[in-house]
Amino acid sequence: MSVVPFTTNSHPRTAIAAPPVESRPAVDILRFNTCGSVDDGKSTLIGRLLYDSKSLMEDQLEALERSADITGGGQVNLANLTDGLRAEREQGITIDVAYRYFATPRRKFIIADTPGHIQYTRNMVTGASTANLAIVLVDARAGLIEQSRRHTCLTGLLRIPHLVVAVNKMDLVGWSEERFTAIRAEFEQFLPRLGIQDVKFIPISALLGDNVVDASAHMPWYPGPTLLQHLETVHIGSDWNLHGFRLPVQWVNRPHSPTDPNLHDFRGFSGQIAGGIVRVGQPVLVLPGGQTTTVKEIHTFDGPVAEAFCPQSVTLRLADDVDVSRGQMIIGLDHLPGGSCDLRANVCWMHPRVLQPGRKFLLKHTTQTVQAVVTAIEHRLDISTYETAPAPAGLALNDIGEIRLRTARPVFFDGYELNRLTGSFILIEPGTHATVAAGMLHAPTEIVRPDSTDFVI
Repeated sequence: MSVVPFTTNSHPRTAIAAPPVESRPAVDILRFNTCGSVDDGKSTLIGRLLYDSKSLMEDQLEALERSADITGGGQVNLANLTDGLRAEREQGITIDVAYRYFATPRRKFIIADTPGHIQYTRNMVTGASTANLAIVLVDARAGLIEQSRRHTCLTGLLRIPHLVVAVNKMDLVGWSEERFTAIRAEFEQFLPRLGIQDVKFIPISALLGDNVVDASAHMPWYPGPTLLQHLETVHIGSDWNLHGFRLPVQWVNRPHSPTDPNLHDFRGFSGQIAGGIVRVGQPVLVLPGGQTTTVKEIHTFDGPVAEAFCPQSVTLRLADDVDVSRGQMIIGLDHLPGGSCDLRANVCWMHPRVLQPGRKFLLKHTTQTVQAVVTAIEHRLDISTYETAPAPAGLALNDIGEIRLRTARPVFFDGYELNRLTGSFILIEPGTHATVAAGMLHAPTEIVRPDSTDFVI
């Protein structure tokens, strides 16, 4: 029995019953975002993916037909599947990040449709922060322009492991192989400096559906997979950091039950594994307390297991009765993290008020929140050229730059290029509780030492 893909606004009468859990095959999840310049066809591409893969419910198809009059001409606009704001539909642009979900028998997908305008760079960073793969759309007529370069550079800065350059609107250039080859050559000149290892170029027409779900009869010169085939088969199993166990503790699990004697003295520590593998009997270290113990049991939603790995959510029981609370981190004794109150990071500034040295914030890193002050702004990054500019007086809205921070207590972390979960943070304005920046930590200079009283060199 097939499973109906999860979509928003689905109606119960159109759903098909899912098979029992034990009979379902293991299907992984691919998170990807679409980006590129305005009018390159990002929203239309997602609409085409959903439409041609038959991942739409009846009520969504009906709503799509009803919305045709908004764009004029009575034509169904596939971009309306993601451009949900009326302002987006009227202007034909994407403003906010839109998330959509669909599935095929081989994989589940979470799509983030991110804006193309430069003024919405912060929205693009937010939508791409958890992506395994980025699709950069390029208009075949315009080729590589500044905004296409900007979003490709952001993909590299955010350390997204896989990149697809989708050369769109091939129908408007006569399905020209020469034009596709020229655009690919433009990209290949600056891609090496971004550090993206896996890059795929696919010629498509999102409007007509060529090479999106079904292979194109107009481009026999392209021997590669369609976009959906690539999304279904790209290898993401090694994207997570499996070196160095990290469990930021989210809460202390005490499920007292008068009817179950096994839960009477149960005390576990729950959270999402942010790195590495944990096994029963493995020695672990609690930070910042410094206690060493071993793992007694590992519990998941499906029951106890002998081992677990990133990014599973687990509850650990430890062999010794140690004091652990939310915000602390349980780690393995190999591949130790950094620990320091002095941090260097790249940040994307998301607030209209300019960031200047001396401002105080709350820094949220994994499950802990600490007070922090910006001590210096080192430089601003020109995303269009990937070059650094001299240290500015402040960072304006949508600027990306390197800053230094001083926290009230040590933060235990990995460099963002090594671990995107323990290497990222957000800054929160204390008075308004608004998220004002997203940050990516540089590699630590001080490494945790279990035999030290302060656990840093």
